[in-house]
Amino acid sequence: MRGIGKSFPGVRALSGVDLTVHAGEVAALLGENGAGKSTLMNVLAGVHGDYDGVIEVGGEEAAVHSPKDAARHGIAMIHQELNLVPDLSIADNIFLGREPRTRWGTRDRSAAHARTAELLAGLGLRLSPRRMVRSCRIAEQQLIEVAKALSNNVRILVMDEPTSALADAEVQRLFEVIRDLTGRGVAVIYISHRLEELEEIADSVTVLRDGAYIGRRDMAGTTRAELIQMMVGRPLGDLFPRESGEHGDGDVRLRVEGLSLRAEAGRTALHDIDLTVRAGEIVGLAGLMGAGRTEVLETLYGAHRPSAGRIELDGRPYRPRSPRYAIRRGLALVAEDRKAQSLVLGNTVAFNASLAALGRYTRLFVDRRRERAAVAGQVRDLRVKTPGLNATVRNLSGGNQQKVVLAKCLLTEPALLLMDEPTRGIDVGAKAEIHALMSRLAANGTALLVVSSELPELIAMCDRILVLCEGRLTGEFHRDPAHGPPANQEDILAAAMARQAVLDQETADA
Repeated sequence: MRGIGKSFPGVRALSGVDLTVHAGEVAALLGENGAGKSTLMNVLAGVHGDYDGVIEVGGEEAAVHSPKDAARHGIAMIHQELNLVPDLSIADNIFLGREPRTRWGTRDRSAAHARTAELLAGLGLRLSPRRMVRSCRIAEQQLIEVAKALSNNVRILVMDEPTSALADAEVQRLFEVIRDLTGRGVAVIYISHRLEELEEIADSVTVLRDGAYIGRRDMAGTTRAELIQMMVGRPLGDLFPRESGEHGDGDVRLRVEGLSLRAEAGRTALHDIDLTVRAGEIVGLAGLMGAGRTEVLETLYGAHRPSAGRIELDGRPYRPRSPRYAIRRGLALVAEDRKAQSLVLGNTVAFNASLAALGRYTRLFVDRRRERAAVAGQVRDLRVKTPGLNATVRNLSGGNQQKVVLAKCLLTEPALLLMDEPTRGIDVGAKAEIHALMSRLAANGTALLVVSSELPELIAMCDRILVLCEGRLTGEFHRDPAHGPPANQEDILAAAMARQAVLDQETADA
C-alpha cells in the first residue's frame, strides 16, 4: 500500500500512509485509538472503496473498491467489531454468500456443516455448526470470525484485535493457527494493543499516529519503550499506576453468598458463588472463556434472575430485578460487548453518555445545559477523541466508543462499578488512563469488580483475584501475601483450568 489517503466528513483519517507485507510474514500494525489502523485495513478489505493511493498484491496493481474485489485478490479481514448475523447458524455465517452447492444447484448443507466442524475443531471450539450465533459468547464469536476468514483461500489475512476477548489458552491456540498459515505463505496483518503478543507473534511492526505513517521496525530488537514513543509521541509513564501499598480496607460494599444461576443457551451456569467487595477495593474475576465471569456481573446487574443465593449492598438485602433497579441501587456495568449492550450507535456522544443518568438532569423536562455540561466534563476527563458532543458514536474508533461507555457509567456516580473487559480494544496510552481512573475511583471509595482476560492487568490492578472454572470458584489470590496466596500467572491459570476439581465437586454434590 503506497500513499494511501482517506477522508470522512470533517476528518482526514489517513494521509499518505505506506504499508509493506511479505508472504509468510506477521506484520503488526500499531497505533493509538484513532490513529487510522482500522481505516487503513478497511481500505485494503474494500470496505472503503474511495481512497487515494495505490494497492499492489503480488507485485501487480490491484483495484480494490469492494469486499468482493478484495476476496478476488485473496484478501480477508476479521474486523474488531464482529460482523456476524446473529439469527443465522455458525455454518450459515461462515459460508454466507458462497454456500456450497450440490450438483443440482441446491444448497449442500451437509458439506457446509462438515467443513464448519473441521474449521471449528482446528480452533479448539466444540460448537455445533447448527448453533445460532446469537447464543455464542463474544470470545466464541471472535473465533467464528477467524474460521470464516480461514474458509477462503486467503493470501492476505487482516486480524483487527483478534484476541481482545480471548483468555491466554485461546490466544495460544490462535497463535498456532497463525503460524500454520504463515508457514503456508499467507501474509498476516495483525492489529493489537497487547505489546507482549506482538513480541511473541510479529516479525515486523508498522506504526501510525494521527493518520500518518511514523515508521517500520523489525520486531526483534525493538523495545516496548521505543514502540510506545513512536505511538504516542512521548514517553509513557507506568502502565499500571496502582501502588503496592494500596489495599481496599473499607466497609463491605457487596456481599454474595451461594449465588447460583441455571444454564441456558449460550450461558454458563453458576454454582454457589461466594464473594465480597469492600469500598475502595478492586476485585478481579479471572477464568477461561465460558467460565462464568460475565454471568456473575450480569446477574448482579439484574440481566439474569439468580436461581439461588443471597446478596447484600452496604449491609442491606439486594435482589437483582433489572438493570434500571441496579442503577438506582448504585451499580453500573461496563458491558463486555459495547456495540450490542452499551451503546446506541446511531445516536450522539451526548445522548449515549447521559442515557443512564438522565434522571439526574430531569424534572418535568431535561435540563439540557446541565446534561451537556456533565457530559462535556467526562469527555474532557476521559480524553475522548470526538469532533463534538453531537458526533455519532458509530463514527468513533472502538477505543473512544469504550470511553463513552465509561462516561455513561461514571455519570451515574456508582458505589459499585462492574467492569467486563474494560480495556478490550484500548491502545496502550488509553489503557494507562483507564487504569489510572480505576485507581482514582478506588481511592475515593468506589468498589470495583473487574473481569479481564489479561492476567498482568488483573495482577497489577487488583487487591484480590477470584478464579472461576465452569461456573465454580476454584481459587482466590491476593495482592498482599499477608492476606492470602499471592497472585501470579501460573497459579491463576492452573486454577482457571482446574476441571478435575470441578468434576470432583459435581460428584460430591450428586
